[in-house]
Amino acid sequence: MGVPVVRIRVLVVDDHRIFAESLAAALAAEPDVEVSAAGSGPAALRCLERAAAEGRGYDVMLVDAELGIAGDHRAPVPVPDGGEHTPVDGISLVAGVRSGRPSVRTVVLAEKDDPVRAALALQAGAFGWVAKDSSLQRLLTVVRGVLRDETHLPPALLTGVLRELTAARKHRTESEQLVESLTPREREVLRCMVAGLGRKAVAERLYLSPHTVRTHMQNVLGKLGVHSTLAAVALARRAGVGPAAPAGPVQVLAGNVVERGGQLA
Repeated sequence: MGVPVVRIRVLVVDDHRIFAESLAAALAAEPDVEVSAAGSGPAALRCLERAAAEGRGYDVMLVDAELGIAGDHRAPVPVPDGGEHTPVDGISLVAGVRSGRPSVRTVVLAEKDDPVRAALALQAGAFGWVAKDSSLQRLLTVVRGVLRDETHLPPALLTGVLRELTAARKHRTESEQLVESLTPREREVLRCMVAGLGRKAVAERLYLSPHTVRTHMQNVLGKLGVHSTLAAVALARRAGVGPAAPAGPVQVLAGNVVERGGQLA
């Protein structure tokens, strides 16, 4: 009787069908590797959900660095809301999977070395960055290595990635200091801005007049040293400021709206 082989379940995510199928076939030839392929971010999420429901979750996800943005350069969209035809870029997919399924190790596959995107990938939760033209043995070494919680980067990228991560840490620290200069009420307004709420919605959420909210927003922009809501939101995210929590549910009793969760609908 032979010893059963512990198989590594790998999901290849790439919108270049020929590459994805070729890589999946090459990996599947290994006796300890089981492979599936997905052609988009939403398709990958469905694969992960289905596998988890079946009790056979994936161990490693290989993601194209240019997934969802090659050719159109559309901005990344939040992973949880991705629909069938919604573009989900590779870095956003890595971040979403890291948050929702931390047991899955992600590795980014790239056509060229890019220290900026590699640093973003690591910050998003990737465990490795591998060139698409690497040998199969190199890729297998990375796949098996990340399962031991190793981080894999090409030596040529190491200096550039460290520089980017150091700069990002500096920018985060500076952003945190600016956010700390805000009053508690201004921070509440900023969190509402991060959540994408407009002036009227912020006023309703915080029980303030639109004029007061406008004043708070102007103060926030001034203290942060930016000139637009978009720039303020970007700075807030660098500082780790999350969006305001959604309004709590309400109950209607005898025609009256009752407060629930500290908010009114």
